[in-house]
Amino acid sequence: MADASNRLLVTAALPYANGPVHIGHLAGAYLPADLFVRYQRLNGRDVAFICGSDEMGVAILMRALREGRDPQDIVDTYHPMIRDSFADFGMSFDYYGRTTSATHAETSQDFFRTLDAQDAFDLKTNEQLYDPEAEMFLADRFVVGTCPVCGYDEAYGDQCEQCGSSLSPTELIDPRSTLTDATPALRETTHWYLPLDRMQPWLEEWIGTHPEWKNNVLGQVQSWFNEGLKGRAITRDVPWGVPVPADVAARHGLEAEGKVIYVWFDAPIGYISATKEWAAAQGTPQRWKEYWQDDDTELVHFIGKDNIVFHCLMFPAMLHAHGDYVLPEHVPANEFLNIEGQKLSTSRGWAVWLHEYLDDFPDYGADMLRYALAATLPETKDADFSWDGFQNRVNGELADVLGNFVNRTLTFAHRYFDGAVPEARDLSDVDRDVLAQLKQTPATIGAAYEDYRMREAVFETMQLARLGNKYFNDTAPWHTRTDDPQAAANTVHICVQLCASLSILMEPVLPDAAQRLRAMLNLTNVRPSTPGEAPDTALTWEDAATPLLDAGHALGTPSILFEKVEDEQIDAQLDKLQSPDPTPDDMGYEPLKDTITFGDFMDLDLRVGTVTTAEPVPDADKLLRLEVDLGFEERQILAGVAQHMAPDEIVGRTVVVVANLATKEMFGLESQGMVLMAEDRDGNLSLLSTDSENGAVVR
Repeated sequence: MADASNRLLVTAALPYANGPVHIGHLAGAYLPADLFVRYQRLNGRDVAFICGSDEMGVAILMRALREGRDPQDIVDTYHPMIRDSFADFGMSFDYYGRTTSATHAETSQDFFRTLDAQDAFDLKTNEQLYDPEAEMFLADRFVVGTCPVCGYDEAYGDQCEQCGSSLSPTELIDPRSTLTDATPALRETTHWYLPLDRMQPWLEEWIGTHPEWKNNVLGQVQSWFNEGLKGRAITRDVPWGVPVPADVAARHGLEAEGKVIYVWFDAPIGYISATKEWAAAQGTPQRWKEYWQDDDTELVHFIGKDNIVFHCLMFPAMLHAHGDYVLPEHVPANEFLNIEGQKLSTSRGWAVWLHEYLDDFPDYGADMLRYALAATLPETKDADFSWDGFQNRVNGELADVLGNFVNRTLTFAHRYFDGAVPEARDLSDVDRDVLAQLKQTPATIGAAYEDYRMREAVFETMQLARLGNKYFNDTAPWHTRTDDPQAAANTVHICVQLCASLSILMEPVLPDAAQRLRAMLNLTNVRPSTPGEAPDTALTWEDAATPLLDAGHALGTPSILFEKVEDEQIDAQLDKLQSPDPTPDDMGYEPLKDTITFGDFMDLDLRVGTVTTAEPVPDADKLLRLEVDLGFEERQILAGVAQHMAPDEIVGRTVVVVANLATKEMFGLESQGMVLMAEDRDGNLSLLSTDSENGAVVR
């Protein structure tokens, strides 16, 4: 368990301010972070929980250009929507900022200035793609083309989404602008680069000090190490972003006009600038340094798996190069959340938007969704959210287990013990066993939270309510109240204590219900799980291990903790998800490409061949060099299958080759065609084969 004496700085990934929040966002980074932070505050930790809107991203500029709007208009629309949705959901941020603030621009520029003064950057002049119609240089996501590794013709300028290769825009074959579809031209420009290649030895050594990190995090980081890190440009020639400081540009004899600090560099600095704004708002403008520059701080980044490389390699490299900042102690990253068995897709409306959900479930809706998601978090692999599962969680667990236990306990106390906690005497073995289990429960749940096993923590919390229901049933106070009144009093006394402990232990996941339960118990002076001070005498997480209410304590009025969700409400949510025009992507398949004519197909010359040689291509992790016998000639073909099959699995196989594909050069070798592969929904490749002779035409 972490040292509670250390201050804790927790960040949740900055969401792009180009659309509203959906439940995939919540399950990836935000709800896990809030569960963890609320637990830590109940433990008495000094916590700063920081987040904010990422407003400088390429996606925002792309949307603005597509819609003919100013980027500032886009972020001014979505920043308050995101901020307010988070607040309504119960996110307990100490501060939620935005990266268009003056503080953020100043902080990013000062950070950039410091690294430049320390010669931490490489300055490179090279040719980059320029859109003559849009009259602007094209950032990597503004360029698509054919991947030089696998031949996929819709690869982006930073990465091929088919084979995963890291790319630069100039490496693409037949590139085109996503803005105008124009063929870009090469123009000379100068940019600053962070030399991750030279920093790799330090990064590997530092990552090696954290074997406790999640396997999905370490695995992805190791794959980047295996491929070899490359210097990464941190400035761009685009019209939206934090401007490159003029004095830094002048130091190198350059003009700063038109150059901005690229989003992947400035966005994580948003954590720092937001912390500065938080400290200033409290009247302690220098306090931010305690959380970012004091070694007694534990820094934790909560992210989704698509942000691993930025938070485990690039931002730590930046912090290390600067020299004044603490490094992250943990980067717990979650996988992706699917909906009703299908991949979440905002473009076709296959998503559950948070603000719409909260409108549809105004009564205790935040707690219900928090619980359903927390019990389904994609912690080690992709998970699935379904509305039937949501209804079962709410009705079968929140209402029938937790709510039922609270209601029967407090109703019985009011009916037979004058609405007060009865005195417990002469406890039975069963009574003592329940109290012994209660004593262990806070530590058990806490250990799960400390180890970032949120689902387990939520399960163990509900187990205490299950224990209470079983104990109530087994001791049957409705019988013993006449036959053995003291036994009935003992049952109610212990069940009320379980309710009191639950009102603290369920606070991280069900903050609203926890407060309502404490009102029913007339239990006060509990340390808050939200930002704010608490007296030293306030009850903490550890206090939940022991009885909290004295005999004779007057209880409040009981009420229903959770109403059940009706079938009609679930049907209405399912209706929202129905896609009127199902596509292959609905089932996880790659979407169909544009329709072609029969003549287009007949232009392809597909031939049968036998692989006679297969061997790795030096310096290319994904490529194999194949020699294929087409019957009438031998062809050398480079295939991006090295991560899917070994060379000896391919030699001797009969394959289908695109024989009239233009020759391409990759890694100094010519590829004289393409071997056809089938890719399943999990990304696994397999060879297409036939029993025909070499050279046979495939029609």
